[in-house]
Amino acid sequence: MYCLRSEPELSRAEQILRSARRQKVIQANVTLLGMEGDSDLQFLLQGGDLLKVLSPSWKKTRYFRLMEDCKTIWRESKRTFKDSQTFSLDDISSVRLGRQSEGLRKNTEDQVEGRCFSIMFKSRRKNLDLIASSEEEAKQWFNSLQKVLSNRNNLNIQQKTEHWISSCLRKADKNKDDKMTQSELKNFLRLINIKVDDDYAEMLFQKCDKSKSGHLSGEEIEHFYDLLTHREEIDVIYGAYAKTTGFMSSQNLVDFLKKEQREKATLADAHNIIQKHEPDENAKEKKLLSKDGFLIYMHYPETLVLKPDHREVYQDMSQPLNRYFISSSHNTYLMEDQLSGPSSTEAYVRALLKSCRCVELDVWDGSDNEPVIYHGYTLTSKILFRDAIKSIKEYAFKTSDYPVILSLENHCSVEQQEVMAHHLSSILGSALVTSPLGEGMPTDFPSPEELKGKFLIKGKRLNKLEASFAPEAAEADDADVTEEDESNNEDEDEQKEDEKRKKLKLAKELSGMVVYCKSVHFHSFEDARQNLSFYEMSSFKEQKALALAEESANSFIRHNVDKLSRIYPAGSRTDSSNYNPVPLWNAGCQLVALNFQTTCTDMDVNQGRFLVNGKSGYILKPAFLRDVDTEFDPITLTRGDWLKHKTLHVLVVSAQQLPKMNNKKFSFVDPLVKVQVYGVPADVAERQTVAVENNGFNPAWNESFQFDVYVPDLALVRFTIEDHDSTSGNEFIGQYTLPFNSLNMGYRQVPLLNKNGDVLSSAGLFVHIMVLDAE
Repeated sequence: MYCLRSEPELSRAEQILRSARRQKVIQANVTLLGMEGDSDLQFLLQGGDLLKVLSPSWKKTRYFRLMEDCKTIWRESKRTFKDSQTFSLDDISSVRLGRQSEGLRKNTEDQVEGRCFSIMFKSRRKNLDLIASSEEEAKQWFNSLQKVLSNRNNLNIQQKTEHWISSCLRKADKNKDDKMTQSELKNFLRLINIKVDDDYAEMLFQKCDKSKSGHLSGEEIEHFYDLLTHREEIDVIYGAYAKTTGFMSSQNLVDFLKKEQREKATLADAHNIIQKHEPDENAKEKKLLSKDGFLIYMHYPETLVLKPDHREVYQDMSQPLNRYFISSSHNTYLMEDQLSGPSSTEAYVRALLKSCRCVELDVWDGSDNEPVIYHGYTLTSKILFRDAIKSIKEYAFKTSDYPVILSLENHCSVEQQEVMAHHLSSILGSALVTSPLGEGMPTDFPSPEELKGKFLIKGKRLNKLEASFAPEAAEADDADVTEEDESNNEDEDEQKEDEKRKKLKLAKELSGMVVYCKSVHFHSFEDARQNLSFYEMSSFKEQKALALAEESANSFIRHNVDKLSRIYPAGSRTDSSNYNPVPLWNAGCQLVALNFQTTCTDMDVNQGRFLVNGKSGYILKPAFLRDVDTEFDPITLTRGDWLKHKTLHVLVVSAQQLPKMNNKKFSFVDPLVKVQVYGVPADVAERQTVAVENNGFNPAWNESFQFDVYVPDLALVRFTIEDHDSTSGNEFIGQYTLPFNSLNMGYRQVPLLNKNGDVLSSAGLFVHIMVLDAE
């Protein structure tokens, strides 16, 4: 490790002054993080040398340290500072100790295991694989980064906003003198995404320049900050209920919570809010809530648009597995497209951390008798089956404790199937379900609760499960079964189907691991009802499934009451694009598999469906999709218990701190908001606001929309913000999707997710939601 060097061109006095300013900046950010005197933070601020690993032969020393903003990591390679050599802590998804990345396992030896750690980034950015000089130092880096990341994640929206604005103020202060000229003020406004004309900038500057010195400093900058962050909409709401000499009394707060937020609030609840959020000790002692306290409260998680209890597991998890929608992935091993993209164990990790509960493994014979995973007959790269299973075991239950289904697309010889069975057994151990739970032949699926921490295999089986309980029953004549290759040839003419099926030899060891998810060919709903056992399931290509969902919806729904159905994208989607999963959920399909590596509206909607219930990856289907005698049809919408006509009122109030969509110096966001409802065809609707020109910092709309929702149990609501562009088309800024029944009523903050599904840390949308029974 080594300390920062002083720039030789600076005088001693300048060096001392710069050091003092740096310490002042650090102290402000340390205080914000609540880490005063913390040794882990000091370790990161000092920094040190680490070995960066790119290949077995490319390992080079780089110097890393946390910058003064306590948000940015700077790395140095050639003793020169470059902006391109920095990255934000907000870009980090996780830090892993040991050789846990694919790169470290491939490019380093076992003996450096304890000295290794990896920084994993959000989106498609490559991981940063590093080696410390000792095991102790590696643990220090790991623990320190984990602590700072945790503290940053625990900041509320207001604190993140303050941090972001402070960083922009420092960046605008070009000469680092802690003062702001009018030119620097305009530069700052541009940084935070506001375009103003010269007259307005001058007026704002003169209003704050109380000393008439030609620059802002100290309290003048604080006054400018207060003017900038003032939220008129919050003032209006607060003023309507602050009836006690300019403050909200406990009873005023109860009235607000009951009337506006539609919460069952008591005086005790109001006292707790005041105790937790009121910054003024005198007001707190009198059980009053000031405007500042109210603003702080309105930025906390309890005021988010998602119901607080729906963030945890709130549904009954003791029902049979087939009664749930299950988050499912297609070609999980791919990082990009289906033709030449890379395969990676990291793709499994990312899907599992997004609460995916059914992953696909496309397995083929590999060299040295080791099965490999890749997209057959393409140029996609290969990974070892063994490595994929190890990664799946490591990360399967990080986000959710509920069972993971391994969907095997088996193209291997009997010899390598035996190797597959060995790896599954030796790596997964007792967590792998290899026989029915309980005693005797089961008649129904076990529940997600009973299967917590367990793995199920979906694949081909030599015989019926019943044969396991009848020793005298004859084994299959040979080890041949008909293979339905879901990955290839799925769009060929139906008359060639018989020619394309081929006999696949099955290893008994692998066959015996298939218990509750035996793959079979689908002939018809009548055939399935007459001849298939509950554990025998079919996979449908998207075109076939969508046709059934439209033309035979009720039959498909009844089929899915008893059986599991898996839907997968068409083979023609070589770019790994996706399809709309909603019509398949409407038909009761449990495993609607999407390409998790592809960012798109369909994936956003999928993540919105599984946002709730503790992000468990399991959502209990509505009662009318679990009833064997159901008459529900999403197309015709005949009368029944599913019809619960609601009117959704949405007031789009304002947004805060929207990011620029490009790095052009004089580019500003012109935001507009779209509100969309997904569900049965009668519920599908979209409304949008006008665009606010040149203001991504605090745009306001105050536009109201109304939606009729007939089947709320299947509906989802999506809020999207776009940058309006009439010439080249609107550009996506952020979105948030959630189930209709999970909407919190009243004035609510809507978090915004970027195209990769990661939270935009300081950005948000402010709305008012009301759901009423339709007359």
